[in-house]
Amino acid sequence: MGHKRKESIIKYKLMYTVLILLVYLFGKNLPLYGIDISVYADRKMNAETMLVQAISGDIFRCSVFALGISPYMIASILVQVAVSLRSSEERARISPRKKNRVVLSMTFVFAIFQALFNLKNLSFTAVGYMLWVSQGIAVVEMVTGVMMIIWLSSRNARYGIGGQSILIFVNILDGIIALVSGYSMEHLVLPAMISMGLLIIIVVMENAEERIPVQRISIHNIYADKNYMAIKLNPIGVMPVMFSTAFFMLPQLVVAGLGWLFPENESIIWWMDNLLLSKPVGAVVYILILYALTIGFSRVFLNPAEITEQFLKSGDSIPGVHAGRDTKRYLSRRITRISFFSATVLSLCLGIPMAMQLTGYYDSTLAALPSSIMMLVGVWCNIYREAAAIKDLDSYRPFI
Repeated sequence: MGHKRKESIIKYKLMYTVLILLVYLFGKNLPLYGIDISVYADRKMNAETMLVQAISGDIFRCSVFALGISPYMIASILVQVAVSLRSSEERARISPRKKNRVVLSMTFVFAIFQALFNLKNLSFTAVGYMLWVSQGIAVVEMVTGVMMIIWLSSRNARYGIGGQSILIFVNILDGIIALVSGYSMEHLVLPAMISMGLLIIIVVMENAEERIPVQRISIHNIYADKNYMAIKLNPIGVMPVMFSTAFFMLPQLVVAGLGWLFPENESIIWWMDNLLLSKPVGAVVYILILYALTIGFSRVFLNPAEITEQFLKSGDSIPGVHAGRDTKRYLSRRITRISFFSATVLSLCLGIPMAMQLTGYYDSTLAALPSSIMMLVGVWCNIYREAAAIKDLDSYRPFI
């Protein structure tokens, strides 16, 4: 009796992802109501534009998808941190639906604030009363665009490949192509060499891991001594790089709000002028945010208390370490050491190109090229792993 032909899962997932991308690309190129498109024809990119491009909808943030997924990223990580600070019993009582409602509510609020903040960078054709109308419609369009992107991401996560990562991948690739096309090969030699070095570092860190031996009580064969808990040298990949860009917008929003309330305050004006990635103060703030987020994310997603509790429930243990408090301390030290190493490497990878552009070694816009390529490789690694897992699933044959 022959086997029935099995449908290819990856084929249908790829087709669905392509459909999602077509909708997304249409939104990226659909201008906001009343926008003066001619103003953006000759506008040039800069380092901040390049980094924001990864999580925003379009390069100059003048389309319906102008805000991208940055409000959702900020809201989701704040909720995740708040939940991780609770006890295990309290976390168990929080349903995924309730957490999702809180994330969406916070996303809506952040989207409104970011849309209002983005208005100052937009040029409209209308004047007078109609200008206010155009700006109001643009705010509604940008907030609606954020919610549409969240919906596209969730649908792609369910039926496609890559979830929201595929949208980030397209954004980064779009930004890199737009940047590189504006420079000659002579100007790209040094950034390309730095980018190649960063690429090698990220690939190594994405695939290298520290192994902690674990004694499993359920294994009683020759493999009992070969069990371990693996922790990547870069525990959470390039996610902090993308989130640091989103979180870098928070102090900018705060300073912009204070500037609106106190327009004559010299200190606030100074921060408004210097809290940019093209300025030393802004670059330092960005690197500090990246460093803190890398360590914080590692501690949240590799929670020593949760791992210790799982060991206690399963009866597993680390050889030579007492169960309970000693195991928690041991894991905490190992995870802290790895997270500090990862944070240092990522900060150097982004800090060195920024320092070089601040000292005039090359154009300021090209300073973001190495970090963009680093993010592109990290996101691609995650998408590739998911696609490989789906392809392996396709290789299984049905029994009947």
